Amino acid sequence: MRGRSLRLAGAFAVLALAGAALIGGWYLSTRNLPEPETPPAPQPAVTAEGPRFTRIAFGDLPGWDDDDQSAALGAFQISCRIILRRPVAAPLDRGGRFGTVGHWRDVCGAAVDLPLDDAGAARAFFERHFNAWQVAKPDGDTNGLFTGYYEPELAGSLTPDARHDVPLYRLPEDLVVADLGAFDDALDGRRLVGRVADGRFAPYYDRAAIADGVLDGRGLELLWVDDPVDAFFLQIQGSGRVRLPDGRVLRVGYAGANGRPYRSIGKVLIDQGEMKPEEVSLQSLRAWLAAHPDRMVSILDQNPSYVFFRLLDDDGPLGAMGAVLSPGRSLAVDRSMLPLGAPVWLDASYPAGVGALSETPLRRLMIAQDTGGAIKGAVRGDVFWGPGDFAELVAGRMKERGSYAVLLPLAIDPSTVPAPETEAAGG
Repeated sequence: MRGRSLRLAGAFAVLALAGAALIGGWYLSTRNLPEPETPPAPQPAVTAEGPRFTRIAFGDLPGWDDDDQSAALGAFQISCRIILRRPVAAPLDRGGRFGTVGHWRDVCGAAVDLPLDDAGAARAFFERHFNAWQVAKPDGDTNGLFTGYYEPELAGSLTPDARHDVPLYRLPEDLVVADLGAFDDALDGRRLVGRVADGRFAPYYDRAAIADGVLDGRGLELLWVDDPVDAFFLQIQGSGRVRLPDGRVLRVGYAGANGRPYRSIGKVLIDQGEMKPEEVSLQSLRAWLAAHPDRMVSILDQNPSYVFFRLLDDDGPLGAMGAVLSPGRSLAVDRSMLPLGAPVWLDASYPAGVGALSETPLRRLMIAQDTGGAIKGAVRGDVFWGPGDFAELVAGRMKERGSYAVLLPLAIDPSTVPAPETEAAGG
């Protein structure tokens, strides 16, 4: 054990130096967040590489008065219970733009006592305790991409058999997450995932190596499922249900990943001339893979990212902040751009091909409760649709343009970094 610890320490010391040299590379990014000057007239708030924020009245949020905000209140209450368990001085985000737990304590304390069956009271609560801030990209563009995800159900078994021969793996014990901030404050929040091999820190095994059996014989198999394509898309979704032969249903959720970059197989097929961008959906990808079994493995292996799972005891899938996700009201965001737990007003549309709702406005209050490997950028979101056929249909087809506004407690101005001191923050 001592020898292994020394090798790890040596590997991490080298890693820290290498990490410092890799700033600006694929997996390391820094954001300079200077204090902006106070403008003579209302202007979008700007950070060097982060989103821009412009104050917007609730009445100017398209569809605000038509939504049932009480449907999002339950999700917000779940987030608040998690937020209120944190130290009062803890920031909601690494940059400090969105305040501390202290800034959110009063609004969360008020939220958890509200009834969930009064839409008017819920709307009044959000209007009374929050300001809405339109979010834009660094260039001022408020338009971005919104996709969907869902909770799939797979056929599986606790033991392998002739039908169930595709493993879902637990998090391997040799997978190491290196916190670069422990070596250099300038790298705070940055991390690398890998393994120690021959005294050196190396990338963890990619999808192809894992599929070829590099983890076999280590007792890491959590469950076995019957379809490699289903297992692949389960990793994309991050959580799901596995129905056993005796009818029992187990929930599995994200336990970690191999640290390799996510690569969309839809983009791969577009680059190979197999699909046009407008043709790509979950359904079309499944159909293509089924029609080309001889190429399935090579296409799946183009995405080197691999997700490991754990069994869940909760009533639903868990998002990145530890909250049980609410179908149609939980949103995955880039947590370096928006704080997890915050209400977000979404202005987008349903995709085509989903029945009566096709291409109709999708305007509703959501709660930022999750993240995703492909969810990167100031205006980018992934709507959680829950379980079932309709959820799979909408999630699989959704790739719509839209915008959003984040709701922040009255004391927080995202143009100020860090958030200003308030009585709530210091109490």
